Amino acid sequence: MTDPIIIIGAGQAGAALAAKLRELGYAGPITLIGDEPALPYQRPPLSKKYLSGDLGLDRLLVRPASWYQEQRIDVLTGHAVAAIDPTRKTIRLDDGRTLPFAKLALTTGSRPRRLPAAMGGSLGGVFTMRDLKDADAIAPHLQPGKRLLIVGGGYIGLEAAAVAATKGLTVTLIEMADRILQRVAAAETSDYFRDLHRRHGVDLRETTGLRRLVGAAGQVTIAELADGQQLGMDLVIVGIGISPNDDLARAAGLAVEDGIVVDEFCRSSAPDIFAAGDCARFIWRGLPTRLESVQNAIEQAERAAATMLGAVAPYDPVPWFWSDQYDVKLQIAGLNRGYDSVVLRPGKRPGSQSVWYFQGERLLAVDAMNDALAYAFGKKILEAGRTLPKAAAADPASDLKSWAA
Repeated sequence: MTDPIIIIGAGQAGAALAAKLRELGYAGPITLIGDEPALPYQRPPLSKKYLSGDLGLDRLLVRPASWYQEQRIDVLTGHAVAAIDPTRKTIRLDDGRTLPFAKLALTTGSRPRRLPAAMGGSLGGVFTMRDLKDADAIAPHLQPGKRLLIVGGGYIGLEAAAVAATKGLTVTLIEMADRILQRVAAAETSDYFRDLHRRHGVDLRETTGLRRLVGAAGQVTIAELADGQQLGMDLVIVGIGISPNDDLARAAGLAVEDGIVVDEFCRSSAPDIFAAGDCARFIWRGLPTRLESVQNAIEQAERAAATMLGAVAPYDPVPWFWSDQYDVKLQIAGLNRGYDSVVLRPGKRPGSQSVWYFQGERLLAVDAMNDALAYAFGKKILEAGRTLPKAAAADPASDLKSWAA
């Protein structure tokens, strides 16, 4: 096949898909379209090393500009796609141009949920943390002594709190749920990170909602909590989750349900249209699933590329994730969905531990805090489709390697 392939969404998934097409020998035209002005870049470091100033934009890029030229990949940055016509197999750009495609991939990613304007979400000094523009807008405000409120105790909020506290800001983090990380982790992992942040001076408040933000001259000045307490604030970072960018697919008549619905081969409901990454919803382990991770963005995109070229094999990942906070690296293997018990395994170094998730006697996932070996062996066990006894997972003297072999 040498007819044109178009990829909408110039992020990690889009770049991976384009690279895989070339690797598999596709010689036809590839056009990669992104609405941001930058070339595809890595998002996870934005709330970590990029926000802290330890990582520059050049090291954030997935590939240098020269690579796209060498691979004959036409990258259109700063352009949004206005519409897809699945019948005519064309797309229309925001500047009115119409481009034909033989096959189309949607790697449109996701967007952060924002506070409503009625709650003060449109005030100056109120930010989300999702893309390069967000990080560049926040960074100048991270000055010692500034008062920062973080709304939401997920990984993005906690990572931003760690950077800000390290830079000397006065940080308050509020979470409506009973505990931080409640949606994604066991209480043992929540306990670890709650203690970590409080030891670094973060005022971390759970079961605490936000009523509204109040401003003066268009700039946020006060956060009014659900219990009526008022806190003076200089800036606010909102981390209350993300939503898939599936509007374009919905408007084109594709099946959409909290993401673009794809089969196990990454095919959408329309012929010759595929989806991968944060925006794609597929059946995994019998349940509808969207995976929001670098691993999924790359591996699902590569599977979509292979399917486009006729190599049909199901996408069946072993998910993995990570988070950096202060001097702690959290590494997660597997997906803990459906767990009914956990065991805590002390690490061999101070401050290291791992949490192992089970459904019955079957291992589902592991959270490893500063314990790379526990993560590595847990990941190998999961990739091999095996499990291990709970007693072995909990005993720091047990040899995890024997269960991974």
